Amino acid sequence: MGDGGEQAKKRLRRGDGAARLHKVHTLFQSCCPEIRRSGFLALAFALVTGPPAVLTAGAGNPAAAGFEKDVQPIFAAKCFGCHGPEEQKGGLRLDDSAGIARGGDSGEPVLIAGKAEESHLVRLISGTDPSLVMPAKGDRLTAEEIALVRAWIDQGALLPSGQPAMAQEESGGTEHWSLQPLQAVQPPPVSGPFAGNAVDAFIWRRLEQEGLRPSPSADRRMLIRRVYQVMHGLPPSPQEIAAFEADGRPEAYEALVEKVLASPRYGERWARHWLDVARYADSNGFETNRLRPTAYHYRDWVIRSLNEDKPYERFVREQLAGDRLGADAATGFLVAGAYDIVTSPDPALTLMQRQDELADMVNTTGTAFLGMTVGCARCHNHKFDPIPQKDYYAMQAVFAGVNHGERALGEGVAASRRGELAAVQEELREREAELDRLRTLAASTRSTEGPQPLRPPVQPGLNFEEFAPVLAKAVRFVILRTNSSEPCLDELEVLDENRKNVGSASEGGRPSASGSLTGYPIHKLEHLNDGRFGNSWSWISDAVGKGWVQIDLPRVHRIAGLRWGRDREGSFSDRIAVDYRVEAEGPDGAWKKVASSEDREPYGGPESPEAFLKRLDSEDAARARDLLAETAGLRRKLEALGTGATGWLGSFAQPGPTRRLYRGDPFQEREEVAPGALSVIGSFELPAGASEAERRLRLGEWIVEAAQPLSARVMANRLWQHHFGTGIVDTSSDLGVNGTQPSHPELLDWLAGELIRADWSLKHIHRLILLSSTFRQDSGPDVEAASRDADCRLLWRYPPRRLAAEAIRDSILQVSGALNLRMGGPGFYLLEIVEENVMHYFPKEETGPEEWRRMVYMNRVRQEQDGVFGSFDCPDGNQVMPQRNRSTTPLQALNLFNSRFVMAQSDLLAERLRREWGDQSADQVRGSFALFYGREPTPEEAEDSEALVREQGLESFCRALFNTSEFLFIF
Repeated sequence: MGDGGEQAKKRLRRGDGAARLHKVHTLFQSCCPEIRRSGFLALAFALVTGPPAVLTAGAGNPAAAGFEKDVQPIFAAKCFGCHGPEEQKGGLRLDDSAGIARGGDSGEPVLIAGKAEESHLVRLISGTDPSLVMPAKGDRLTAEEIALVRAWIDQGALLPSGQPAMAQEESGGTEHWSLQPLQAVQPPPVSGPFAGNAVDAFIWRRLEQEGLRPSPSADRRMLIRRVYQVMHGLPPSPQEIAAFEADGRPEAYEALVEKVLASPRYGERWARHWLDVARYADSNGFETNRLRPTAYHYRDWVIRSLNEDKPYERFVREQLAGDRLGADAATGFLVAGAYDIVTSPDPALTLMQRQDELADMVNTTGTAFLGMTVGCARCHNHKFDPIPQKDYYAMQAVFAGVNHGERALGEGVAASRRGELAAVQEELREREAELDRLRTLAASTRSTEGPQPLRPPVQPGLNFEEFAPVLAKAVRFVILRTNSSEPCLDELEVLDENRKNVGSASEGGRPSASGSLTGYPIHKLEHLNDGRFGNSWSWISDAVGKGWVQIDLPRVHRIAGLRWGRDREGSFSDRIAVDYRVEAEGPDGAWKKVASSEDREPYGGPESPEAFLKRLDSEDAARARDLLAETAGLRRKLEALGTGATGWLGSFAQPGPTRRLYRGDPFQEREEVAPGALSVIGSFELPAGASEAERRLRLGEWIVEAAQPLSARVMANRLWQHHFGTGIVDTSSDLGVNGTQPSHPELLDWLAGELIRADWSLKHIHRLILLSSTFRQDSGPDVEAASRDADCRLLWRYPPRRLAAEAIRDSILQVSGALNLRMGGPGFYLLEIVEENVMHYFPKEETGPEEWRRMVYMNRVRQEQDGVFGSFDCPDGNQVMPQRNRSTTPLQALNLFNSRFVMAQSDLLAERLRREWGDQSADQVRGSFALFYGREPTPEEAEDSEALVREQGLESFCRALFNTSEFLFIF
């Protein structure tokens, strides 16, 4: 520094200036070397020796300063090199009035008329912002020049036009289509064979305009397969296809649609679509990638909500503020994204880490519900959409009190409402007892006219077997087939003529079995007759699809019936015995068949109570329907009251102020921002100090306001996308300027309006689409139409497409007979887990019945894929996935032919074909075509298939069928 420098150092050590210098030095140690070199000494000198006049508001300012006379010459001499006609760094241009008024592209107001002290331009030219001193090159402004600029701003910053040069903090309105109010559209008139519902009116008019014609209707076999694959992600059974093809009623298709929408399989399939949008996964991601064992509560809430047809407006609000709306599990949406649990001692990194967490919440909320890329305004005004940076931070203020982590479900509720909890439980027991009485009445009903009708199909809850009284010293229940996996019974009751259970353990009954699954404390043989019901007190066989249990009575009884169930608590519907016989051992030791499933209707799924209701008279049937609805509601109420369980649902705390960050830098705070949303479509007003919960509640209400143009459009478009493979807008999470234009804008507005008019019922929109002639079109090609609309955006046919990964795996399990339909609860893993400081995951080589559930229940690990179905464009939850890719790769075919999973399912399928269709190859081929495609093989197919079975074996033939396009595609 030389002698002068040494004297300066001595002066800096004296008095208060030294303390000020130390603070400045500490600040600058956290900055990069370039900033320290360029700005530290100048700022230190200013702070120690006292600020010069140019740093003090109004000090030495001229009485008046004009733009053309005083300010423009300064800009020309010192600023035009970087911000003039040749170059505009940062998007800022200072050589004309429009450029000054527009400001730069960082979102920072360049100046604020009348407020020089708060203007960013003054901070830059005066050196009060040491991180970015301007001009970057050449001579700095003199004190007099700075004073002139300050005076011009303080006096109104008037431009030659007479308007103030005030950079816009908020973008103005826009003419973009998605931000306009919903139009009250009337469907155009349509006549002719294509005339269907209003959906068809819009499609047909556009086809006419383009000189195209719709395709004829698909045949019934193709149609039922399409409906099941789209709505359930599963193929229909051969029996369901045959029944639909034989149903001659005009309303047969409408009845099919209602049946499909009422099934719990619908919620499981469509929940996966939403979970992709919500970036849901069961691990944290980042380098440690630890598991979230309780995240599944949110996944189960989505499935239940869809099955219940929860109004979409409620569906939105609960995901943002479910903790205040009686739906705790719904807030899993807020914290479903990746979460870095590794913190840093560096405060800069910690602050940025928190900003990234909040950005994930803002971005996902914007894309999922509003179809707008709000996150692009984190560091500057949105480049394309009218979203100023201030709006981004207004939305960040809404989520500023949300943190990742677990929270108790029904926190503080169950303890304070124990009386209410007990009352609901008692009411549920009463309703179920009345339902049992009606089921007994239905089972005892016998028709007096015509052939003896079949009994209802088995149910997962409670089943009765009644027979002529016989003397018995033992009873055996022989299971020949289940709906999935090893058979399970929660209780087996042997009834005498007075309906007393004489086989219970308390009466001296002794259970035995062909074999029992070991290693699970809740599944034991002793639970078979211990008087306790539910999955937690049950027996499971050790053999897939078969087994027997026996109860030896303490003495000979005259028995007249049996009562049994898989799970009387109603939580599980897998492992049900659907083919069985009941045998009684007489006093002489001879066994006699007394009942069987032969006189029952074929098992049609646990979701359908119609067979049971049909055996009741109209009054009792009406009462039974009411009871079914009431018991479902009571179970939901019990869940809402809480059980003390915890879930990865986030925690909430009152946040401090939220400030706009210059360039997104947490060390460059600007003005405080109150909670809000997108000003271009009318945000809401809350004070900066509004309570944490009030912020989320108000945002949820604002998103689904009927006058708000985005939310209904976005959801209607998502529903259309998953019916046809592509949305009316094919960028379904970006309806902004960078997104695509809608192919049928009036149809989109009409569907969005219908969603609102139908009280936000998603099933109403599903019904409209499924019942349309557009959806029912054949998928066959048309060379002329394809030459004009290769992507089928105008829907001149139904566009075929490959099934998604989950639907492929579920369908394989379905046809092999191994699909485990247990719903809800903790998921399963297709990965082996090695737990260290950093988690390691490896694809499982072997899987069993616990992993043969629907893939929506698979625990999804970020950054990892299972060994088979990850290759089918399956997302891992690291980012929002509004629309999946549909690639075709050699690895996909190899996985479906050589993987251990497929080989195991081929073995099970071969066993099923032999069991159900016999040992003749011709019959096995017919059975396989019925299971895979719902049709008979052609003569050529039959000949080739039988030859393959004879030469390579039935198992190899099954593997080949798993790779066929007819099985893997929706047509």
